[in-house]
Amino acid sequence: MFIPTMDDLLANLLQSCKGAGMRKTKSLLALLETLIDHDAPVTLAELTAFPKLQTLCDRVTLYRLLQRLNERGIVRRLGLHERSAYFTLLIPGSHKDYLICTSCNDIKAIQAPCPVHALEKEIAATSGYKKLYHELEFFGICPNCEVT
Repeated sequence: MFIPTMDDLLANLLQSCKGAGMRKTKSLLALLETLIDHDAPVTLAELTAFPKLQTLCDRVTLYRLLQRLNERGIVRRLGLHERSAYFTLLIPGSHKDYLICTSCNDIKAIQAPCPVHALEKEIAATSGYKKLYHELEFFGICPNCEVT
């Protein structure tokens, strides 16, 4: 099984952006690199705190980039109920579900097979929907918060 390097992943993402009509800018490159480096979904506020992004773009530019990436299917915006919007890369052939702590808001990717893939395929086949996807989040209290 081929596992892409970070450079391969970045090149593929930039190619997807180009195919979606986006120009390769320093801000776009820095945002994609930051999202690749950060395994869990992140908020706009968290992204603006990364020094690399702070020096290249303001909050509004970052928000617009995230919106454009979301509209083009390169980034997914997660609502996660009453919380702020979170953003994560959509990597073809890859899927992540999440554990969310209701106390500290920590988010971790679940490292287990997704039980919904077969159901998703069946629904797509019977409904005629294309590009079907799902989001699966589990909420609870993480071990760190349970101790305190």
